[in-house]
This record gives sequence, structure tokens and C-alpha cells, in this order.
Amino acid sequence: MNKTEREAAEQAVRQRYLALRDALNERARRLFAAAEARTLGHGGIAVVSRATGMAVSVVSAGIRELEALEQGEPGLPTNRSRKPGGGRKPLEVKHPELLDELAGLVSSATRGDPESTLLWTTRSLRALQKALGERGYSLSVSKVSDLLRKLGFSLQSNRKRAEGAQHPDRNAQFEHIDETVRRQLEQGDPAISVDTKKKELVGNFKNAGRELRRQYDPELVNVHDFVGPEGKAVPYGVYDLAENEAWVSVGVSHDTGEFAVSAIRAWWYEMGRASYQNPQSLLITADCGGSNGYRLRLWKVELQKLADELGFPIAVCHLPPGTSKWNKIEHRLFSFITQNWRGKPLLTHQVIVELIAATTTKRGLTVRARLDPTDYQTGIRISDAQLASVNLVPSKFHGEWNYTIEPTPAQ
Repeated sequence: MNKTEREAAEQAVRQRYLALRDALNERARRLFAAAEARTLGHGGIAVVSRATGMAVSVVSAGIRELEALEQGEPGLPTNRSRKPGGGRKPLEVKHPELLDELAGLVSSATRGDPESTLLWTTRSLRALQKALGERGYSLSVSKVSDLLRKLGFSLQSNRKRAEGAQHPDRNAQFEHIDETVRRQLEQGDPAISVDTKKKELVGNFKNAGRELRRQYDPELVNVHDFVGPEGKAVPYGVYDLAENEAWVSVGVSHDTGEFAVSAIRAWWYEMGRASYQNPQSLLITADCGGSNGYRLRLWKVELQKLADELGFPIAVCHLPPGTSKWNKIEHRLFSFITQNWRGKPLLTHQVIVELIAATTTKRGLTVRARLDPTDYQTGIRISDAQLASVNLVPSKFHGEWNYTIEPTPAQ
């Protein structure tokens, strides 16, 4: 073949090869190259090698394999492209110590460990690849990933499980709360779970979650989450354990004990007294901290005012420290509010009120909400004398967590 014929043949082989390449395995590509080379005759091996990018030795091996098949000799099994033992050995076979080296790098990659090779770095694939390269091993990022899987590693996020030191009476307090609530409901008296939901930015800000929209038409929100002129919203919830109903006061200022009791007062007048005609008492289950914490003096002073106003005792049971996620209101109300407004910017306080009030569940949860525009002040100090005026009766079991505030006796 002259030069022009060789170039034309090479172009033709290349076109046929590219059309079939992705459908062929290694052995089939080898046999294809061999058949093309034999068809071209003298110089065909070199032409096919240039056209396909295969080595001359590979094309030659394919010709020998093709001739053996034509002579009826048993070839490779259909599920193999090479003879057993053929091809390059895996790196972990060539370097038996490689897996131990990688395992040592991963286990020592604690941030701040002075003996760690990956000091103050994350255990990323590229960081491990670089560290292994410095030790004389040449391998790709994907190979590092394969080796890590062999060692039993996988990408994992943090898991919220560690709760710190647990109070020795933690379980006993839960049992006390359960029994107290059971007795309260048996008597037909109200029992509520209260808490403050996470503060929310008001304005055109990103809200976690997704909602259905036309393709390529996401809702555009602000790039930065700086507090805007609308400020923040402070939703304080009151969940009725018996009626599966809830009230949410959406505050605009601060989450204080005064605000918390104001929300409970609003629940009673808007929802509670319609369900409970002649209650003997009100039971509140609450967290240990925040605006309704058991150490908060303002909370107790405000509860005294509410008890005097309602004319019946208010009993309080606080969940043990570090157990706020077991508060009933968290998974019977707040979680569904979050689901209902997922992916929606909370543009105004009124939007927040409407979204909260529209929250419902298959079990018939009813929610009412209202904006509380009062500017609640922080830093209010309650003197010892004011605290002593609270008609508080501690329980025999952990009186700091369990207590009843009786109405002030008439003078």
C-alpha cells in the first residue's frame, strides 16, 4: 500500500472501530483488530495499531488467537478476555503492605494529632492519594476509594447520639412525668407540652427543603442570611396532649419567660377553656432550659400571675437535662410545621402565621396561630422577695423539676 492507501485504510478502520468500541469487551476488540489487520494484508498490523491505539503486540496476539480459533483449538471461555493470571497485578498484590499503610493513614487522621501525617486535614481521597504518593505508591483517586471499601470504610456524616453526662434520675423523671400526665388526663384536666421553636429569619431568605416547581424555575432568594428589616420570628408552641390541638404565638422580639407564659395564657383563652369547662389544675411539661427553664425566676413569677388569673393550680414537670428532643411538642407539632413550610421563604410574619395555622396531619392535628407584637424585654431581674412571693409547692421527687404553683390565697 502506498501512503494514500494506508491513510484511507487507517481512516476506515478507525471509523469502524469507534462505532463498535463501546459494545466490545477486551477480547472482542482484540479479535476485531486482528481481523482488520489480516484483511489489509502486508502492513495491516501497523495500520490497525495506529487506527485503534492498540499496541502492535496486542494486534499480533489477536491474530494468533484468531488463527487458533480457525484451527479448532479451544479458546478462552466466553466470560474471560485473558488467560488466568494475565494482566497487571492489582496494586495491593504487588505491594502487600499497601492496605496496612492506607489503614494507618486513615486511623491517624485525627485533626490536631501531632503524630498524624494528615495533620489538621480531612480524610479526603485526594489527601490520602497525596500521602501515599509521598510514600512511593502511585495510584489514582478511584483506586484509593476501592482500597478503602476493601478495608470497610465508607463516607459517613456525624450522628447525634452522644448526650454527655446523664443524670442518674433521668429515667425516673421520665416515669414520673408519664405517671403525672396519665393521672391528669384521667381526671379530664388539661395537660400541655410547651417549647420555643427555632427562631426564623423573616424575609426573602433560603428555607431548607424542596417543593414542586416547574423545571429550571427555582424561587430566587437572598444570597446572604443577614437579619433584614423584618427581623426574626419566635414561634412559641403549646400542644394539648389530650386533644391533639396546638396554639403557636409568633413573637417578634425576645424569647423570655414573660413571652412563654403569655403564649400559654393565649392558648387557654383561645382554645383551652372551650375544651375544659371546670378544670381542677393545669399540667405543663417543659424542657429544663430556655424561656421555660426550671431555674428561670421570671418563668415562675409569670406562672404565679397566670395561676391567680385562672384560679386553679398550675403543675410543672421539666424534662431531665439534655432530653429536649423527647418533648412531645417536638415531634407532634414542630416537625410538621417544618415539613409544611419546607422550601418556602418566610417573607413576612403574617406568612409564618398562615403557614403554621395550615399545618395538619393524618391524625387530625389542629393548629391555630397568632402574631404577638409585644416587645418583651430581656434582663428583667427578679429579686429574692419576688421569688419568695411565688406560692410554689415542690414535689417530693426532685422538687426543682416538679412543682405546683398554687393561686395566691385571698387576703
